Amino acid sequence: MPGYDRRVTSLLLLAVGLVVFATGWLLVRRLGDRARVGRILATTRVVPVDEAVRLAGAASPCYIGVGGRLDSDQEFLDEHDRPLVLRRSRLELRAGSRWVTVTDHREIVPFGLAGSLASIAVDGEALHEGLIVVPRESEGTAGEIADRVPEGTPPATPARLRTELLTTVDHALALGVPRIGPDGDPILRAGLGRPLILTTLEPAEAMRILAAEHRSSTRVGALLMAGGLLAAAVGLAWTVIVTVA
Repeated sequence: MPGYDRRVTSLLLLAVGLVVFATGWLLVRRLGDRARVGRILATTRVVPVDEAVRLAGAASPCYIGVGGRLDSDQEFLDEHDRPLVLRRSRLELRAGSRWVTVTDHREIVPFGLAGSLASIAVDGEALHEGLIVVPRESEGTAGEIADRVPEGTPPATPARLRTELLTTVDHALALGVPRIGPDGDPILRAGLGRPLILTTLEPAEAMRILAAEHRSSTRVGALLMAGGLLAAAVGLAWTVIVTVA
């Protein structure tokens, strides 16, 4: 009877650990595309530009990270004379605990990543949630920009304008599938079920940007996953020891 009780306790601990881990995993998964981008960023292999160019011609596609300097012969200047290859401006309104996009305006020219010996184009048109930079923000209320928000929006509704920039003075890390484009040149694209990702930040800082709006949920989910994994490991070890004994 005592042995039976120990086995029941160990199996219960294992089951509880698995349930807690699954709860944490589901909580993190519910954070949406940004959480998925973070997971991909944390686990993808990074190669030099010349290696990405070689892989573009390989028979089997692969998803990799490529680091290099942003480069373009069609950059455009903004009001501060910065040489841009991409500018994305989003007007958002606060709805409960979320920000809802009202307008999303993009300006983009062809660009790529340059290494010491080679360069590869980047399919910038495919950059959406995978664009990770420090946004420039200005906040106010809908009443201050009444001509730019939907009719009937309460004037006191919080509003913000978020602007994301890529310039030819930036170094970046891009994640995607290198292939040969229609023009015969290598290009990095979304593929294999994963988005195109590009950041001008160190990976750790990019992860913080991705989690900024869901920091509490991310922390709780991570703690649940860690605690559940620990409990399941203890329960499994205890089950083995009791069974052998």
